[in-house]
Amino acid sequence: MNKMQDINFFEKVYRVAEMIPYGRVTTYGAIAEFLGQKSSARMVGWAINKSDLNRIPAHRIVNRLGLLTGKQHFGDINIMQQLLENEGIAVSDNKINDFEKFFWDPCKEIDKKLF
Repeated sequence: MNKMQDINFFEKVYRVAEMIPYGRVTTYGAIAEFLGQKSSARMVGWAINKSDLNRIPAHRIVNRLGLLTGKQHFGDINIMQQLLENEGIAVSDNKINDFEKFFWDPCKEIDKKLF
């Protein structure tokens, strides 16, 4: 993959992440699937890791089981959980409680024509 493709993919990831509603979460894999790259969940993770955490709500992106796998990128490992809890999402043992209730599926919520 060349640099331009990386940038385009990363920017698309950021655009999806910016759309995650307050009080909801999605997964790296769900974003990858929406972008037509179903097997690229790790690439989504890399994009999020390279992002400006002030620009996008990266705390709303978790792994497929609802685990807070990106928490180490917030400076303090408790910040991701605190941000989620501030939005009404309970977390226990680094995992979102009632994950299915809070899951936001970009494939169902975003018009692909926007991309």
